[in-house]
Amino acid sequence: MPAPLSHIETSPDLPSSADVVVIGGGIIGVFAAYYLTLRGLSVALVEKGRIGAEQSSRNWGWCRQQNRDARELPIATKSLDLWESFGAESGESTGFSRCGLLYLSNDEAELDGWARWRDFARTAGVTTHMLDATEATQRGAATGRIWKGGVFSPTDGTADPANAAPAVARAILRRGGTVHQMCAARVLETEGGRVSAVVTERGAIRTPVAILAGGAWSSSFCHQAGIRLPLASIRSSILSVSAGAKGLPDALHTTAVSVTKRGDGGYTLAISGRGRVDPTAQQLRFAPQFLPMFLRRWRSLLPGGLEGVRSEHETLRRWDVGGQTPMERVRILDPTPDQSTIELTHRRALELLPALKDTKITAAWGGYIDSTPDGVPVIGEASGLPGLILAAGFSGHGFGIGPASGHLVADLVTGAAPIVDPKPYRPERFAGFTVGKVSDF
Repeated sequence: MPAPLSHIETSPDLPSSADVVVIGGGIIGVFAAYYLTLRGLSVALVEKGRIGAEQSSRNWGWCRQQNRDARELPIATKSLDLWESFGAESGESTGFSRCGLLYLSNDEAELDGWARWRDFARTAGVTTHMLDATEATQRGAATGRIWKGGVFSPTDGTADPANAAPAVARAILRRGGTVHQMCAARVLETEGGRVSAVVTERGAIRTPVAILAGGAWSSSFCHQAGIRLPLASIRSSILSVSAGAKGLPDALHTTAVSVTKRGDGGYTLAISGRGRVDPTAQQLRFAPQFLPMFLRRWRSLLPGGLEGVRSEHETLRRWDVGGQTPMERVRILDPTPDQSTIELTHRRALELLPALKDTKITAAWGGYIDSTPDGVPVIGEASGLPGLILAAGFSGHGFGIGPASGHLVADLVTGAAPIVDPKPYRPERFAGFTVGKVSDF
């Protein structure tokens, strides 16, 4: 049962040229294309499968500042404003709402960590409320439990993963951009040492600028151009249940399980951080750089299987531009959900929130979360190839920070003042096999 996703009709004819070609129709790619069209550029967005069909529709839908790493907090704050303004300026609905996010815990160390983040957030002008035992128990009344404490972040919210990326794609079309589904980008052409065209399965589009927002496919695509981009993917597994539960928070996180209300009135259920590692040649290549990340998070990770090898999204193979690529054989990454995780997640959710016993499982799905060695995305021009802008490795945070990430890409392309400082996201930070501080959250 795949993740729910809205369908859109897209442009019938591939343009021969464009000011910018965006590769990848997830939340980052569509917002980058949207903000570029607002600046009057001709933009063609090419997507090998369907708009938003991979991780952009397979996530929780959280749009948060709470517990963001310091490097991501500015882009998260800006994104919340842009989620809000997008609806007003485009007339499209992404399902965004500042419903507030509720965190509950009985672990003193976890509560102390949240309190330290609250103190840091104050310096950045972000409001978050620590809850004492009485307040946490009241806000968590739907659990029927007593809690030692918690956090409520009132200005954070959620958007609808099933509708968000398609809504932005419709806005692109209305602004004069073109969107091409079932159209894989195969390779880049260059002239004079810089990008000159994007070659797709339907033909080439002449362009001086290509934006790579390919999610879990980004590193293998870069490999075709001789660019080293260290990424590794984790297979997550989550599920949704039907509407019918009453009195639940719109968005609740606990160590055991997290629950989010969906646009259809049902709920998404997940265990934060839990995933399977499907070994691939790419993972082995970049293993030394990912060692600090693994040592920090190994308790949440389980050994996987051959899903990654079969899909080839992390291949080190060079493909022939004239032949079928892995992206055309696997239009949409739809890995098998880990059944043990699905069962555990559902059981924990029913134990935590008895009202969910009135619901039924409507879908369960897997998804590949592309991560960088430090857990912070790469946004910037690729070293050694002018005209190629990278926007990848969002490490499970991309949906919420999609709007400002797309805006930042548009700023870099047009030379406008950047919406946030781009320095923390620069691709060069992974040169020389170095790894900076691993993200705290």
